[in-house]
Amino acid sequence: MNTRKLSLPLAHIVLGLFVFALLVFALFTPAGTPSAFAEERRAIKFPGTEGLPFSDGVIAGKTLYVAGQEGTDDHGKLAPGGITAETQAALANIEKVVKEAGFDMKDIVSVTVFLADIHEFPDMNKVYKTVMPDPKPARATVQVAALVNNARIEVSAIAVKRK
Repeated sequence: MNTRKLSLPLAHIVLGLFVFALLVFALFTPAGTPSAFAEERRAIKFPGTEGLPFSDGVIAGKTLYVAGQEGTDDHGKLAPGGITAETQAALANIEKVVKEAGFDMKDIVSVTVFLADIHEFPDMNKVYKTVMPDPKPARATVQVAALVNNARIEVSAIAVKRK
């Protein structure tokens, strides 16, 4: 009896498995299924920020990323009155971006608050509680060495469109 061993190079085996995996994927993935990699992006940019190297918000699929917003008025000046006024203005600026993007404040799932002085946390938190809808988003609050424009606060957010 003549027995002969069949041996294939490892590269051929790996290639065969790869082709098999692609075939299985193609057979079981419906045509036209949106891919996370194919999501369109749209930038939200408000007047007065044309020369700045960032967007106020970026929509990627069903997610909105809101850039850090300071407590400024429509002319880019810090709201007078300290942390309370700046917090109100910063959150109003977040809301402007959210609405412009076609989202709602209830779509916000995560917030990051940057404070120039962590001792102002209680005053910031009082305003935050009244503005952010329930359920409150996840949040991180940190003290930073300094903020642009000598601001007391900057707030960024992430929102996910509800169905």
